[in-house]
Amino acid sequence: MLLVEDDESIADSVVVGLTGAGMEVAHVSTGRAALDAISLGAPDVVLLDLGLPDMDGLDLCKALRALSLVPIIIVSARGDELDRVLGLELGADDYVVKPFSLRELTARIKAVTRRSLGDADVLGFMPRDGRLVVDERTRIVTLDGTTIDLTTKEFDLLAYLWSEPGTVFRRSDILEHVWDINWYGTTKTLDAHIAAIRKKLGNPDWIQAVRGVGFKFVELTV
Repeated sequence: MLLVEDDESIADSVVVGLTGAGMEVAHVSTGRAALDAISLGAPDVVLLDLGLPDMDGLDLCKALRALSLVPIIIVSARGDELDRVLGLELGADDYVVKPFSLRELTARIKAVTRRSLGDADVLGFMPRDGRLVVDERTRIVTLDGTTIDLTTKEFDLLAYLWSEPGTVFRRSDILEHVWDINWYGTTKTLDAHIAAIRKKLGNPDWIQAVRGVGFKFVELTV
């Protein structure tokens, strides 16, 4: 993938983190260098900062989209609604506001790449079969072929846990990813959503609590 970021400290951190997650990352610090790189061949994903020294990142996003259908994730400290809307309208596939967690960024990369390639083998992640299927493109959940009606947050929460069966997600990470907040108080909202999902799935064992840590999704075969 191609990281377009002029802040060397941020770039170094992202490159190290994503490389450690098994991804290959090339880094450029200017819009011109990004355009040159795309002209030589499209990467799997472009991570695009908006505050570049030679051009506005939104203009670059538009130019990149004109050259290629490569998935673009804007990664910027500019988090106001206008920038987010403009970025998506100009062709970005996702928008992540700094500061962000490596886990969140990795999940966003996984999602946009899977969508762009129709759920083929992407960056080492394979789609999987099972009784419970979460389709992030259509936002439809089916259990044994029957559609499960979830609210927006219930879907986001289930999709996050379902993406890595058996992985224990900390409460703080879940709240940061699903609710986009740093949570220091009660987590009753999370517990209420977990309870609602379990009820709709008809079996609480799909989502299991790990005392003192958080929750994990478990594939049930019967």
